Amino acid sequence: MDEISGMKIAVDFDGTIVDHEFPEIGKEKLFAFLTLRELNKKGARLILWTLRTGKELDEAVEYCRKNGVEFYAVNKNYPEEVVNDTVSRKIDADIYIDDKNIGGFPGWSEIWQMLNPYDLDQKAAEKRISSRQSNIFKRLLGGNNTSNEN
Repeated sequence: MDEISGMKIAVDFDGTIVDHEFPEIGKEKLFAFLTLRELNKKGARLILWTLRTGKELDEAVEYCRKNGVEFYAVNKNYPEEVVNDTVSRKIDADIYIDDKNIGGFPGWSEIWQMLNPYDLDQKAAEKRISSRQSNIFKRLLGGNNTSNEN
């Protein structure tokens, strides 16, 4: 089972999914929606965690929906949560993706590699194995004759 499945990931909107142009919606950050869609496919519970409210929040949610990203919850821990004075505004998540991280926003490609560190290593290993198997078959079948014939 994938380690990401069931993981709650809180994602900021302005400065993280899009460039910070509040109250307008900025330009999409490179690989933002691709990464979020893939995280959804892997079973992550994405939570939109933003300071936007009202009309601006509705616009952000619709913008994400139009780009293929549906959130498990929006500014809540779970969809049915009723937010009032007894509920903390802090989202309970396993991971927080925000442009205000210490060190700044690393970019969506880097985030993907942090969450899926084995993908590149696994693909490189598979390529090496495939190449070696191909070379073995060539040698066995005489496709790579290295003997000197005079």
